[in-house]
Amino acid sequence: MTVYLIRHTAVQATGICYGHHEVALADTFPTEAAQLRARLPGPPPGGYLTFSSPSARCLTLAAELAPTITPDERLREMHFGRWENQAWADLPPAETGPWMADYVNLAPPGGETFGAVQQRAATFLAELTALEPAEDAPVLVVTHGGTIRALVSHCLDIPLSNAFQLHIDFASITKLQWQHGRWNLLVLNG
Repeated sequence: MTVYLIRHTAVQATGICYGHHEVALADTFPTEAAQLRARLPGPPPGGYLTFSSPSARCLTLAAELAPTITPDERLREMHFGRWENQAWADLPPAETGPWMADYVNLAPPGGETFGAVQQRAATFLAELTALEPAEDAPVLVVTHGGTIRALVSHCLDIPLSNAFQLHIDFASITKLQWQHGRWNLLVLNG
């Protein structure tokens, strides 16, 4: 099974903390979506098996790629609690400092830890392997940069504290392959 982890396209939220918060897509959406579609393999006869974060920025892109989409809460971006929809520059350093030092285990006020993001996303991936789609059938997963970092770290057994050393562009594809009971990374941020 080959899984294409697809990050949503660019958004209009420069400098804003927007994990679960809905933000508008950038005007470049049609171009980014077309370019991304061209980089994917052609759909199999039955169509892609497609999953998406329920966030509008992901569902909008998923609808451009496949006619049938299964939204899954476990694919959402990290929940930043009280920080949602606030400018990063305006957040109190007394809160952000400790969190940045240990975002794996510390949550923003009213939010979740990055470890919790990885846990829920890894559960999704484990269930996906149990579906056993056809070996060559591409599976599309439209999600967020943080969720992709968490999944790649999980699949490669990279310490989660190092996840943000992985750069994940908007409208990028990270390709994983499930083979012989393990995940292999074929493309990162393609």
